[in-house]
Amino acid sequence: MKLEGVRYEVRDGLAEITLARPQRGNSLAPAMQAMFRAIWADVRENPDVRVAIIASSGERHFCTGFDVSEAEGEDSDEVFKDAPLAEAVHWSPHQNDVWKPVICAVNGLCVGGGLHFVVDSDIVIASENAAFMDSHVNVGMVGALENVGLARRLPLGSALRMTLMGRHYRMPARRAWELGLVDELVATPADLLPAAREMAGVMMQNSPQAMALSKRAVWGALEKGYGEALEQAWELLKSHWSHPDFLEGPRAFAEKREPRWNPDPDAKVEEEG
Repeated sequence: MKLEGVRYEVRDGLAEITLARPQRGNSLAPAMQAMFRAIWADVRENPDVRVAIIASSGERHFCTGFDVSEAEGEDSDEVFKDAPLAEAVHWSPHQNDVWKPVICAVNGLCVGGGLHFVVDSDIVIASENAAFMDSHVNVGMVGALENVGLARRLPLGSALRMTLMGRHYRMPARRAWELGLVDELVATPADLLPAAREMAGVMMQNSPQAMALSKRAVWGALEKGYGEALEQAWELLKSHWSHPDFLEGPRAFAEKREPRWNPDPDAKVEEEG
């Protein structure tokens, strides 16, 4: 697939996805949803990908959301169609069943649809020049999917303030960090990708399968009661006992060497004898 408005690169286990429409505020065009579906599918299925970073080009905007000027174009049915959520929306890692770690690196203004990437990533890093805003209600649209994600990461009042005040309220990066929408704050946009890559490098030292199951357990806890979440986490934990990494980790530690992880999620421990 030809990618327009998005760059996708994989090297040394790291996938970097870059919104690349700075002349249009890195906005999302209808046709880009198919591109993101293909990109996230590669992140999910490609054994060479261990961690992903979603970032943007330029310093003024991370993403200004859905480009409403293209809402009536020939590609508009890529987003607006009468279909269940699982079939209709494929912007974020969570919406594409990606269980590998995903880091969102935000600089500049993040608006509306751009919040998909923020609320559905595992870790959010932002530079001091970042700001967060939701303008759905200003253009007659419902703030729903991204806003539900905001309510998971922010106090309810803060999520509703963004939702109901629209473009009249921008949450600064430092306030977003204080409230937990942002997990790490860096000084300048130039510091952003190095910080994200350093964090990704640490993650890539870990067992891919152990990270995937751990992520599934934590995200699953948001959708269930505490007892049910613990039961699911226990089943995920036990499922890893038959994976080669479960034996390789302690063995490498005992032998004082770097572990040799198996990237195949379906790999099984070979029975001896």
